[in-house]
Amino acid sequence: MVLDNKKAVIFDLDGSLVDSMWIWKQIDIDYLGRFGHSLPETLQEELEGKSFRETAIYIKERFRIEDSIEEMMDDWNQMAWDKYMHEVPLKDGADRFLEECKKRGVLLGIASSNSRELVENVLGALQIREYFSCIMTGSEVGRGKPAPDIYLEVAQKLSVNPTDCLVFEDIVAGIMAGKSAGMTVYAVEDAYSAHQEEKKRALADGFIRSYQELFSEER
Repeated sequence: MVLDNKKAVIFDLDGSLVDSMWIWKQIDIDYLGRFGHSLPETLQEELEGKSFRETAIYIKERFRIEDSIEEMMDDWNQMAWDKYMHEVPLKDGADRFLEECKKRGVLLGIASSNSRELVENVLGALQIREYFSCIMTGSEVGRGKPAPDIYLEVAQKLSVNPTDCLVFEDIVAGIMAGKSAGMTVYAVEDAYSAHQEEKKRALADGFIRSYQELFSEER
């Protein structure tokens, strides 16, 4: 199985472990609409890999938003809260995979560009917080994805060599971050990044449409 010879698995959250990328496009539409702006077609791609704070800085500067960075992030947390609590499921087979990792004694971590508040809340709502020994967010490290900083930080917190880590990512910037950290990276299918599938497959060590597929690898 893909877990053989691995001591830790590190998940990106949105689009990789939970089906939530759709939330952020709608939030961007609604938020920018408050200030009379329509959503540029390329904005989501421009924001890929940026931390929650980096995203706020970028949007504030690009659209000349008068609110402070803290006010912007608070607004986004509030806008996302209900959707995360009630409309965001785990990716197919992820619960079974988490349990398999636990059974094997494989350490688990989260490396997310989202806010810590939302990460903690969604893991709690899905009743999977107990599985994770380390949670890091992009705002807590030096550089966002595609820089390897967040993945290296999680590995260090888990006291595991990067080469012993397996990463699951759904976007190109995240895959690049995991590979730059020296880790094995599996790309996860997500509707949001469907247009990047060919590039994701080329960059990653493997590609899955469902975590159930990982069990079919067993012999």
